[in-house]
Amino acid sequence: MYQYIRMNEKNRNDLQEILTQALNEIKDELGEKFNIDKVNLAELERRTGISRGKLRGLKANKFVVKPHGLSGRTSNNNVIEAFSGILNDLLSKGVSNASVCYGRICEVGYAGSKSAVKNYVKGHKYLIPAKRQIVSPQGNRGRRYETGPGESYQMDWGFVTVDTANGKSYKIACFAMICHHCGQRYIEFFPNAKQENLFIGMIHAFMYMGVPRYVLTDNMKSVVIKRDYNNKPIWQKDYELFMGNIGFDTKLCKPRHPFTKGAVERLVRFVKENFLAGRIFTELTDLNYDALRWCNAQNAAYHRAVDCIPNDKHSSSCIKVAPLLEASPELSFYLCPPRCISFDGFVTYEGRRFGVPYWYTEKTCRVKRDGYVLYIYDYNMTKILTSHDVTWSRRDSYCRDQYLIHQEEETPTAPITTRIKQIDPPEYNPGFSKYNFEEDCE
Repeated sequence: MYQYIRMNEKNRNDLQEILTQALNEIKDELGEKFNIDKVNLAELERRTGISRGKLRGLKANKFVVKPHGLSGRTSNNNVIEAFSGILNDLLSKGVSNASVCYGRICEVGYAGSKSAVKNYVKGHKYLIPAKRQIVSPQGNRGRRYETGPGESYQMDWGFVTVDTANGKSYKIACFAMICHHCGQRYIEFFPNAKQENLFIGMIHAFMYMGVPRYVLTDNMKSVVIKRDYNNKPIWQKDYELFMGNIGFDTKLCKPRHPFTKGAVERLVRFVKENFLAGRIFTELTDLNYDALRWCNAQNAAYHRAVDCIPNDKHSSSCIKVAPLLEASPELSFYLCPPRCISFDGFVTYEGRRFGVPYWYTEKTCRVKRDGYVLYIYDYNMTKILTSHDVTWSRRDSYCRDQYLIHQEEETPTAPITTRIKQIDPPEYNPGFSKYNFEEDCE
């Protein structure tokens, strides 16, 4: 067989062998019509599996594989090796996003380039755990739709498992809301996904992004109870009152149709893959502060999905239709959920117990956590009963004047007429007295 390309046996590689074999097969099929400058790259790609772009570069060199221009050179920059422990730990946890890895090591002093991190991740993919393969049918295609500025927000809950130092684990809930027009986002973490936390998250999001015309969500139990015979939603009574007080409407997604609100679904996934990937925190308050800084950074960056910088587009168009929510006394009742006082003078909030002064005689009060301080109000929000430093310890947190130490003695209100008599107790005669022989001898 005619060998079209003469190869050096000592320096040949797999790529050159594949190309040579494929070109020889094409030459045998075409015969005298074969022209190296007019080789069908699509056919050559089919036979070799090499991409079309790579074949174009090889075609310029007559399909001779030449060594890379930087081959043989070694880098003197070993900066990234000092952070290999952090990178290996992230890769072993499944964090393979080079941008996330680059951000984590920059927080601890890395001064190198992102390209070095990409190359490191590429060369250590064997540390990444294998992903589970899920095969599901494509099904019917969805249809994307667009909304005007400030018209629609999407909200949802996301859940994550937290592993503690003592080997135990628990779950926390992430409230996520995103503007469907510009992509501005807001996230906040709570110990659970109760309705009171939903109200707090929505109020904070409206203070951060503004109040839209309507909110798109799924069929949460804290939002809708059921649907009537005309398929109209029957709202949960507290949520319906909340909508009227804030001034927005709610639209529900079709059941088992998650990509209707795909923007917030993708946001929840992005939070898990970017913000929460490999993150370590001490308290939920610190995690929320980091989440707010992350939102500010993401809203100030360009996003290809919306083809804009969310902050710029939101401030120029959306905020005119969706004004920011101002603080008011009515909102305080949502930000301070009610709590029942136990018989020993404690209220439970976010899984911990906090003391209430004894002189407050009502059975219920209101609680609000602002940063690292927890405030306890009376039920009507007229005064602050006490405050606690939130340490997130499982021990009970006592307050001043929680118990009355010096109690007053009760005195009689009528003359005492009843009289009884007290006598001396009888002498004690132990059972072994009969064995006291010395006493008998006397």
